[in-house]
Amino acid sequence: MLSETDRRMLVLHYVYPVPYNKIALIIDQDPFLENLFCFRTSELQRLLQIPHSKAARLNQQLLQHENTPFPLLYQQEQIIPIPITNTTYPSSLKWLVDPPSVLYVKGDKRLLDVPKKIAIIGSRKATEYSRKAMSQIIPPLVANETVIVSGLAKGADTMAHKSTMFYNGKTIAVLGHGLFHLYPYENRTLADELALNHLLVTEYPPYMRPAKWTFPMRNRIISGLSNAVIITESEEKSGTMSTVDHALDHGKTVFAVPGPIHSPLSIGPNKLIEEGAKPIWNGYQALESCLFK
Repeated sequence: MLSETDRRMLVLHYVYPVPYNKIALIIDQDPFLENLFCFRTSELQRLLQIPHSKAARLNQQLLQHENTPFPLLYQQEQIIPIPITNTTYPSSLKWLVDPPSVLYVKGDKRLLDVPKKIAIIGSRKATEYSRKAMSQIIPPLVANETVIVSGLAKGADTMAHKSTMFYNGKTIAVLGHGLFHLYPYENRTLADELALNHLLVTEYPPYMRPAKWTFPMRNRIISGLSNAVIITESEEKSGTMSTVDHALDHGKTVFAVPGPIHSPLSIGPNKLIEEGAKPIWNGYQALESCLFK
């Protein structure tokens, strides 16, 4: 159930889709956003720390959408918005330095409340080695009602989602774009299946298209939702490694699949193990850790 504060947050986020830390001063001054449509341009400029021209344009857009029925419009598209002001917002994401102001989800929203979640990620160039590793790792996790989180990208992410579904588990895909612009194109059928029986999650309003900067931002949500992160194959410098950095910043356990020393895609996980990540070659190792005790 959305409150009036939630509805106002949806308007603000539609015209100004930024993380919560970028609008925190507005919430501090006006916790229920009762004055959202009454702010002077100079006040928006000060509270958001943006140029006057941008504040003026934002003010105009706020007034334009003051009465837009966003909850109804999203409902018609089977999209569930979860503003940070709503009681159902995932508490684990509130610990981020820059939590999403709003989550837009499609599918089985109850998966957000499942206590056991593990992210499985890796290279877009992942090989059969990742697939075989997942066949050892995912079944025990699924058998113990663990939700698998990944990013719907090509390669390892796609393998993680499909493998979880193959073993009759549940999976969450965190997207780097709005729900009207699913990417990559070849994963649209997979995304449809996830939206029907699993869950799609994004912090971007439905109209937002994918961009280079949106995917690194997505990675903090993958980590934030999960109790731990498992890396299969990865180059030394990649988006996968940025997710690991977020996981370490959040105090999450990081597991890495040891790889053959001749493969460039083993450099990332092997180096992580050298630096203290836990080596993993079956799902029981994650379950036997202190994660869920």
